[in-house]
Amino acid sequence: MEAWSVVFFLLGLLLLLGGAELLVRGSSRLAAALGISPLIIGLTVVAFGTSSPELAVSMRGAWTGHADLSVGNVLGSNIFNVLFILGLSALIVPLKVDQRLVRIDVPLMTGASLLLLVMAWDGRLGRLEGGILSSGLLAYIAFAVWQSRRESKKVKAEYAQQFGPPPPTASGALLQIAVAAVGLLLLLVGAQWLLDGSIRIARWAGLSELTIGLTIIAAGTSLPEVATSLIAALRGERDIAVGNVVGSNLFNLLGVLGPTAVLAPGGLQVAPSALLLDLPFVVATALVCTPIFLTAWQIDRWEGGALLLLYLAYVAALLASDGDASNLGYVRYLLIAAPALLAGASLAPSVRARRR
Repeated sequence: MEAWSVVFFLLGLLLLLGGAELLVRGSSRLAAALGISPLIIGLTVVAFGTSSPELAVSMRGAWTGHADLSVGNVLGSNIFNVLFILGLSALIVPLKVDQRLVRIDVPLMTGASLLLLVMAWDGRLGRLEGGILSSGLLAYIAFAVWQSRRESKKVKAEYAQQFGPPPPTASGALLQIAVAAVGLLLLLVGAQWLLDGSIRIARWAGLSELTIGLTIIAAGTSLPEVATSLIAALRGERDIAVGNVVGSNLFNLLGVLGPTAVLAPGGLQVAPSALLLDLPFVVATALVCTPIFLTAWQIDRWEGGALLLLYLAYVAALLASDGDASNLGYVRYLLIAAPALLAGASLAPSVRARRR
């Protein structure tokens, strides 16, 4: 493997992460200066901004004829967010799920995952499907703005501490616009370099572009979510830690795949391997959130550990199958069923307590 492939990959990843940080910082501070509430900023601007690397990579991949990287990046990021980020955060500190909006967002995330599975079942996401997903994003933003007015004072205070407004000056607003613009430019350049490096690495390692997108690129572009959720968990801002993951997953499904399918020439092709394993696994990981969150409205440490182990098993299966899920045999069904087993284990204590 050429050393330049690794260099391009790492430089592209650094530019993506730096660009995402500048874009989130500039956009959130500008939104705060314009009088948008910290809760809305946290649930939309920040949650969506941390998904901007996925958007940049997927759009670039679709335009350059690498649809497997585009689709794999989104699916892998959603799996990584739920299993790895929530799992690791819960291992650090059990995550309380007290926010009413997050409880509503989880069914929305599950519904969007199921909708994507149905739309992609024919092996393609066309412009009509992309338009439906994009419209869903606009509806979600409007709903989040309306719902935020009913949030508790505790949650509003938590978001105000994290995303409070800066001094509202004209020069400050111009500075934040410039910061966001620089961040966007870095995202575009970083996306191209990351794609170039990852394609060369995939060819050298003999792995499919779908596998690279589901693993290395997905984990790399999800690093902003890792930082946001872990820092929030350490600070005790547990609503932000969970809300960031759920909001980012919704944006990946609606705001990344939707516009990418609309703008990509001929839409997005979905590989048969993704239909066999990865898309059903995205749905399964979304479904498992509801029973875990319902048990005392908390993600316990043992549940976090189980989520992490499930992610490691999924990655091991990907690498063992060499990018073709049909090679997994019955292991594929066990992986898809594993979240249901975890959900049952989470609900069992509550069921036994009610029976007593």
